[in-house]
Amino acid sequence: MHELEFRLMSAGAAEPGIETGPSQPEARGSVPELPRRFNAAVYFVDRHLREGRGAKAALIDDAGAHPYAELADRVNRFGNVLKRLAILAEQRVMLCLPDGIDFPAAFWGTIKTGAVAVPANPMLSADDYGYLLANTRARALVVSRSLLDRLAPALTGAQFLQSVLVVDWEPDLEASVAPELRAKLLDLRRLSEQASPELQAAATVADDIAFWLYSSGSTGRPKAVMHRHESLFYTALLSGQRALGIGSEDVIFSAAKMFFAYGLGNSVSIPLAAGATAVVSAERSTPKLVASVMERHQPTVFFAVPTLYSALLGEGGLGPAQISRRLRLCASAGEALPAELAERWQERFGVEILDGLGSTEMLHNFLSNRPGQNRPGASGRPVPGYTVMVLNEEGEQPAPGEVGDLWCRGPSAASGYWNNRQASKRTFLGPWVRTGDKYTRDADGYFHYVGRSDEMLKVSGMWVSPFEVESALASHPQVSEAAVVGRADADGLVKPKAFVVPRAGAAPSAALAEELKAFVKQRLLPHKYPRWIEFREQLPRTATGKIQRFKLREP
Repeated sequence: MHELEFRLMSAGAAEPGIETGPSQPEARGSVPELPRRFNAAVYFVDRHLREGRGAKAALIDDAGAHPYAELADRVNRFGNVLKRLAILAEQRVMLCLPDGIDFPAAFWGTIKTGAVAVPANPMLSADDYGYLLANTRARALVVSRSLLDRLAPALTGAQFLQSVLVVDWEPDLEASVAPELRAKLLDLRRLSEQASPELQAAATVADDIAFWLYSSGSTGRPKAVMHRHESLFYTALLSGQRALGIGSEDVIFSAAKMFFAYGLGNSVSIPLAAGATAVVSAERSTPKLVASVMERHQPTVFFAVPTLYSALLGEGGLGPAQISRRLRLCASAGEALPAELAERWQERFGVEILDGLGSTEMLHNFLSNRPGQNRPGASGRPVPGYTVMVLNEEGEQPAPGEVGDLWCRGPSAASGYWNNRQASKRTFLGPWVRTGDKYTRDADGYFHYVGRSDEMLKVSGMWVSPFEVESALASHPQVSEAAVVGRADADGLVKPKAFVVPRAGAAPSAALAEELKAFVKQRLLPHKYPRWIEFREQLPRTATGKIQRFKLREP
């Protein structure tokens, strides 16, 4: 056995130096073991009718409030539509939907029948959808009419696709599509009205695959991450309730969308597990839209990514009275949250942002700050039930403050990547997941992001974290955000180059560039300052908000 593999396989919660969570009794509570027979839809949806929450709003979308009883009815009818179409257990059903009641109805309805739900980003190209349909071998696609025209070229050539369920059917729809696609189109609303509102859950087990999520694809084609029925339960309990304290009285608004891991947890699993209410919008999460939704629905909890928090701070007229007066908790993930940004937010709005780290492979956050135990600039401590550690190149746990690779394990770790054994072998080692992140751990057990393993720069023989340079730049009063990559100088040696988005009212200039270089030199070691600064109106990002640094490296 390889030495690193031995170290990982033998590591455990009782091993000295491995942080497993805070010492409070609640966090030390054992992780419950689910019965072998378990269907996630029964726990997240059906349970609320037995417990008397049928009349309570489960979801509020652009059309209005939808009680738990209505969600359960929609879930059962959708599941019966799949059964009528002969969609069998373990067959894939792709969802290409904006945020709204149709998404959780299709998601939970698919899972309840034993089939596998595959949410897809509704902003992809036809070529991307063609790849996803071929990769999933999806038998059915659930799609919004507004997206159908963009998907149509991919649908006609989809070898395994049998049915295209359109959620907002229009009378002239069939006449507007190619003849070879016409036969696959079905009016989901009409079929649902004809379907029975009663549905017996499939006899799935906790280990059955319930859904796939595609990785963000920031470096190439996305990979399908396979998750089990139990994964949803554990992230909602451990990250949502034990780490963040989400309860039944909360109204939760997530600017992150339902189709990827962070948004799925924020809007689809965490609120339903707690018996809370989720607020969503199909529209793009601009600062204006977010402020409007928050003012109208007065959420108690807000989930977003750092880029959006920065954009909201850029709206000069926004204050606590213009968003939600009931807001008690803000959370961030998707990319590291600079301490300066977190501090400016708390100063303006009076609510701290709890940063955390999650991944598609782990489904939701496995590192998180806690209410009242927040350390700006850190990703927090391990979520109860998860073990997280830093290992150096020798497979040893380094001293506090020293950089190493981040590894984690926990009950929501994915079963692997679909049809990608080589990538699975690189990422999953026994119960452990290699995150691909570089981190340090301080003496108090807080973990601090340094950078992606493939983005670290070796400058003058010493490692440089792009995130550290970016954070220094972002603390300048004329900088909105920044991204740093490596570039070779005239001698072929790698040095940092910064791409800077100025704040509103700041004019890009050579003088400002020199000022920013000097500003970084004053805050970091001299070899870390950016040798070149290029101003941009915006930075290239994935649909999940991560900076696409490979695009910045292109000539």
